[in-house]
Amino acid sequence: MRIVMVGSGYVGLVSGACFADFGHEVVCVDKAEEKITALNKGVMPIYEPGLDLLVGNNKAAGRLSFTTDLGPAVEAADVVFIAVGTPSRRGDGHADVSYVYAAAAEIAQSIKGFTVVVTKSTVPVGTGDEVERIIRETNPDADFAVVSNPEFLREGAAIDDFKRPDRIVIGLSDDRARAVMTEVYRPLYLNQSPLVFTGRRTSELIKYAANAFLAMKITFINEIADLCERVGADVQDVSRGIGLDGRIGAKFLHAGPGYGGSCFPKDTLALVKTAQDHDSPVRLIETTIAINDNRKRAMGRRVIAALGGDVRGKKIALLGLTFKPNTDDMRDSPAIAIAQTLQDSGAIVSGFDPEGMENARQLINIEFASGPYQAAEGASAVVLVTEWNQFRALDLSRLKSSMAAPVFVDLRNVYRAPEVEAHGFTYHGVGKAD
Repeated sequence: MRIVMVGSGYVGLVSGACFADFGHEVVCVDKAEEKITALNKGVMPIYEPGLDLLVGNNKAAGRLSFTTDLGPAVEAADVVFIAVGTPSRRGDGHADVSYVYAAAAEIAQSIKGFTVVVTKSTVPVGTGDEVERIIRETNPDADFAVVSNPEFLREGAAIDDFKRPDRIVIGLSDDRARAVMTEVYRPLYLNQSPLVFTGRRTSELIKYAANAFLAMKITFINEIADLCERVGADVQDVSRGIGLDGRIGAKFLHAGPGYGGSCFPKDTLALVKTAQDHDSPVRLIETTIAINDNRKRAMGRRVIAALGGDVRGKKIALLGLTFKPNTDDMRDSPAIAIAQTLQDSGAIVSGFDPEGMENARQLINIEFASGPYQAAEGASAVVLVTEWNQFRALDLSRLKSSMAAPVFVDLRNVYRAPEVEAHGFTYHGVGKAD
């Protein structure tokens, strides 16, 4: 199949490279000339494990190409995916779908023959209807079908998620489009990946509902963690005890500093706004958002409490700045609010992240170190914020030897208290009685 991916960001680039790896002919289009120039040189705009190799191999094989010229690519395409950003709109929190609509209008001008136009971007319910209207209005003679095909990619594991998905949701009402989409995903049949065909609006809502539920699950265990601390229980044991129940499952039951990233904050807010517009409020999700926002600064206050309530003039080292490991994404990372809370109380904050330093410099004004031990030099506390693998086996003796005070705040429960305390640290985890 001849596939065009409009947008070469996280979703578009990963999806395009994976489709090419299946054997499809893929053209990734983006208006940012510098991005396309970099991609043609093999330079990735994002960090995702294995992506550079996947892109390089398929580009060398002639199955994957990059361009800023949309028209010729669309003219030759069987399927055109719209994978542009839908950030939260300033002022009201709705998803900004202006880039999606602009892409639809531009695609419409170049459609030749029957073409399936797929919204891969995360979009509010009814967006597909508007995309169809725009294309028909722009090019009344176009032969096309609009399909919803949301992505369910985890940053840091996106390639594996694409190639071994739990499900592939496809929303449509056109039999010709169904045949095309079935062929697009045919290479996954050996993996028995279930194709879930639904109506277009249902497909659009599935994406938001999935992310909102996972965000709610994270927030639930974080609140249980707080209760564990008050009653003398251990949240990790609670998580295991309830996660073994098949009706609940163990995933997303790890207590921590709150969720962040490109999806959960934006999508939960967009779902709330959509629900309000349709006079069907989602109170659980509204509460989830509020609790999560408050939790991030509360983690900063937790660090202050671990140092006796006064951090003025004290240095505090943050290990991990991105919202999760194996990504360079800093969007809505808990580290941002934690750093701000500490600085507001007079602390000097240093930090290190294996991949997120460049993006972090755009968002927080702290001392950036070259490694975890350098960040901890002279610090009164080390705070493990993001559970990167290289932080899982720190040389605790070396860490302590360079610090002003041996306080270890583990916001991801990577370590066990006895092993840290054996090296002379005062240890503070999450959801555990001190």
